[in-house]
Amino acid sequence: MRGSTTESDVEPATKEAAEGLEAAGGAEQYAGADEEYAGGAEDYVTDARRARWAAVGTGTLLTCAGLAAALLRSAGAAPALVPAAYAVGAAVCAFATVLGAKGRTRRALWSLIAGTMIMALGDQFD
Repeated sequence: MRGSTTESDVEPATKEAAEGLEAAGGAEQYAGADEEYAGGAEDYVTDARRARWAAVGTGTLLTCAGLAAALLRSAGAAPALVPAAYAVGAAVCAFATVLGAKGRTRRALWSLIAGTMIMALGDQFD
């Protein structure tokens, strides 16, 4: 009958046949898996290292920019909230730099975004 399967059609008749099918199918199916993913580990390590350096570099740059803006705004006639917001944003970016150096790049990215948003919010009070 077409479209209907019985239990004997699905399962091999003996245990030896099942082991033979598993060994043959598994060997053929996954024969190239080691070759395919051999270079993948190196690429993964390279990408992770690049992400860490990007997080550290961006965090350092934003920290320095925030501190410089806080110093410049504190010397001017701006309200005290403005340089404080820049300093807090710079501190958050410095925390992101530490996270990035430890390999927590996703958390570092969100911390960099938060620090930049805090600095932008402080700029709105001016």
